[in-house]
Amino acid sequence: MPKLFPYEKIDSGKKQDLSIMYKEKTSVQWKDLDASYHLHPFTDFHEYETSRGRIIEKSEHIYIYDTDGRKYLDAMSGLWCCSLGYSQPEIGKAVINQFKQLPYYNNFFQCSNAPAVELAERLVNIAPKQFQRVFFTNSGSEANDTNIRLIRRYWDLKKQPKKRFIIARKNAYHGSTIAAASLGGFNAVHKQFETLPYISHIIEPNWYTEGGDDTAEDFGLKAARELEKQIDELGEENVAAFIAEPIQGAGGVIVPPNTYWPEVQRILKERNILFVSDEVICGFGRTGSLFGCQTYETEPDLITFAKAVTNGFQPLGGVLVNDKVSDVITKDGGEFGHGFTYSGHPIACAAAIATLEIIEHGNFIDKVANDIGPYLQSKWKELADHPIVGHVRGIGMLGSIELVRNKNTKERLEPDQKSGGICREFCIENNLIMRAVGDSMIISPPFVCSYKDIDSLIEKARKSLDQTASYYSV
Repeated sequence: MPKLFPYEKIDSGKKQDLSIMYKEKTSVQWKDLDASYHLHPFTDFHEYETSRGRIIEKSEHIYIYDTDGRKYLDAMSGLWCCSLGYSQPEIGKAVINQFKQLPYYNNFFQCSNAPAVELAERLVNIAPKQFQRVFFTNSGSEANDTNIRLIRRYWDLKKQPKKRFIIARKNAYHGSTIAAASLGGFNAVHKQFETLPYISHIIEPNWYTEGGDDTAEDFGLKAARELEKQIDELGEENVAAFIAEPIQGAGGVIVPPNTYWPEVQRILKERNILFVSDEVICGFGRTGSLFGCQTYETEPDLITFAKAVTNGFQPLGGVLVNDKVSDVITKDGGEFGHGFTYSGHPIACAAAIATLEIIEHGNFIDKVANDIGPYLQSKWKELADHPIVGHVRGIGMLGSIELVRNKNTKERLEPDQKSGGICREFCIENNLIMRAVGDSMIISPPFVCSYKDIDSLIEKARKSLDQTASYYSV
C-alpha cells in the first residue's frame, strides 16, 4: 500500500517537526500539486489546471500572504467570516485548551459537552427575546437544511401537512447542499442539479437593477408585495415559510430600500407563515447590530447563523429557534430524526465562545455602528464619482459597487457580466482581495480595520477601477 507520509526526510527513529512537509516545496510545486489533486469550490476545474491560483500560507491582522511572498489586504474577511481579522490569539488558546480537555464527542444518544451547552445559553441570551433554543450544525448550508426539516416537522405537528412551499428570492444564496442550493436563487447553479420541487422564488429587492423608473421607496413596496402575490398564487394553506437574508450577500450586497422590510413584516404578520432570517453573513455585527433582523426590526421565527460565530477559525453553524416553533417540536414532536456527527463540536463551540467574548469586550458592534462602519461607508461612497461606477450601496461593514459603461443608461461594460472578473484580477495585481459578483464588486472587511486600513482599501480599489476603465477604453 502507498505510504501515508511519502516524504524523504521523515525519519521514524527521530522526533520530527512535521511542518517540514510543507516547507520543502516551492510555490510552483504547491500550485502544480493543487491543480493536480484538489477540486475547488465554485471553480472551473479545467480552467484551473492551466491558470493556477494562489497558495495562501499565512495571515496577520487583515492581511494574507501567498507562497510567492505577496501580501494582500483582505477586504472580504476570508469568506465573510473573519470579522475580527486573523490575529486573535485568544481564540487559538481556547481551541488548544479544549483540544487538550475533550477534542471530540458527539451530541447524540443523550450526550452533550460543556462548550456546546455554554454556547447555546450565550446565543439565546444575546438573540432577540423570542428565541430560546439552538440546533448546531457545521455550516450555513447544513443550518438551512435543518431549517427545512424544522419547518416541515413544525407544520406536521400543527396538523397542517399541506404547508410545504418555502418562498425564497432570486439571486439569494443559502448554501450549496441540494436543499440549501434549491433555496438559493441562482439559475446557473440550478442548471447543474434537480432542485427541490417545493421551493418558489420571487424578485430580489435590488432597486438599481430591477427598479426601472420607480423610486427606491416605491420599488421597495413593489418587491415586498411580490411575496404577497406569491403566497396568494400558491395558496396560504400551502406556504410554510419565507426565507431571506437581511442583505443579500453573495447576490451582490443587495441593500433593500427602506420601505422593503416593514412591508414584508406586515405581510408575514398577517399570514400564517414562518419567517427564516438567514444571518450567515449579516450576523454577529456586520450590519451594526448583533443580527441583521435587528437592524431592520423584523421578527423571524428561525435564524440561520455560521461564519463569523467562530471568526472563521473553526467550522460551526446552527439555527436559533423561537419559542413558537421550539414549544411545538420539543413538547409534541418525539424524536427529531436529524443531526450531524459534528453538531456542537466542542472545539468549534470553544472557538465561538471566545469569539463572542472578543466581540462583546471589544465593543465591536458599537464600533461598526458608530465608528469604523460609518467611516467605511463615507469613503466607499466616494467611489461613486468614478466613470465606471454606476451605483454604490452598503451598510455597516458591507459594500458593493455596480460597474457600468454609461451611468445614465446603466449600459454594462460587457453584455455577459464578465467585467467584475476583470476588475477582480486588477485588484489582485494591486494586492487587494475583493469579490466579483457579475458586474458588482463587493467587500466585507474585518471590524478591526483602522481608518488607515480603510483608506488603503479605497486607494487600491480606485486604482483597480482606473485599470478596468482603461481595459474597456472608458
